[in-house]
Amino acid sequence: MHGLIVLTLVESQSAVPLPRPVRLTWLLLTINFTYTAMGCIQSIACNKSRIKRENIVVYDLSATIDHCPTIIEENSPIVLRYKTPYFKASARIVMPPIARNETWVVGWIQACTQMEFYNTYGDIGMSSWELPQLREGLVRAISDSDGVSYPWYGNTTETVTIVGPTSKPSRFIVSMNDNFYPSVTWAVPVSESNTPLLTNIKRDQSFTTWLVALNTTSKEKILLHTIKWRMRVDIAVDPTLPLGSRARLVGQVYQDQPRVLTRMEPIPPNAMGRPNANDAQVLMWRPRRGPPLVVIPPK
Repeated sequence: MHGLIVLTLVESQSAVPLPRPVRLTWLLLTINFTYTAMGCIQSIACNKSRIKRENIVVYDLSATIDHCPTIIEENSPIVLRYKTPYFKASARIVMPPIARNETWVVGWIQACTQMEFYNTYGDIGMSSWELPQLREGLVRAISDSDGVSYPWYGNTTETVTIVGPTSKPSRFIVSMNDNFYPSVTWAVPVSESNTPLLTNIKRDQSFTTWLVALNTTSKEKILLHTIKWRMRVDIAVDPTLPLGSRARLVGQVYQDQPRVLTRMEPIPPNAMGRPNANDAQVLMWRPRRGPPLVVIPPK
């Protein structure tokens, strides 16, 4: 509480008339406190957020990739599908009390930092899912938001919102998971033929995931943790074999576990807003001979 102290000096005569030499003069000290309507004089201290990095407690932080191989599905005569193990992240958070007129969101932000995704069709050529800005080095990362909840990865278990004022610490869990479950055509994607010619699928994709507390009013970001993880898939295909027995995993079967960094890594601007990776990616056909062709443009 801040107050303005006003000192008032008041001269008072004694009640009983006395000779001038012995007349007493009393100095009465009056102390007045003047407050603003909110209980404090305007100052930086009144408006400054009380939330600091050291006040936020994070425990039971977990970041894993399921220890199981990628599952290959050959149920369709049109496409091969594969399902990778899940990346999972979770943390328990204790947020200190929140001041009035403040709202904080705590959760996961994720960005793709590298992507190679090639589907080879013998000596004819290959299709390739690409992120042009990332491929050309124009940006360091692209948001991997769900496309609605920017900058957050999602808005269900991935985030928690705390609206002030709160008088007690808030305790909660934020969690997320991610995996790949794409379809790849057996036939060349730019051909009208349905003849299976797919011979190899290779995918190598890297992500950075941040645990963040964000003040929605001031836009102040407090980075709590940084995680890096990678997913690699290598599938060899023999298109001459019967459906159901064409594809097999080769190379590394199990994924490397995520790394929780000991030092915080800043979030690049492109990881915070549009477009997200799904909207930014483009499917190219790159023939062995001739110019490349855009099969599916970015959204």
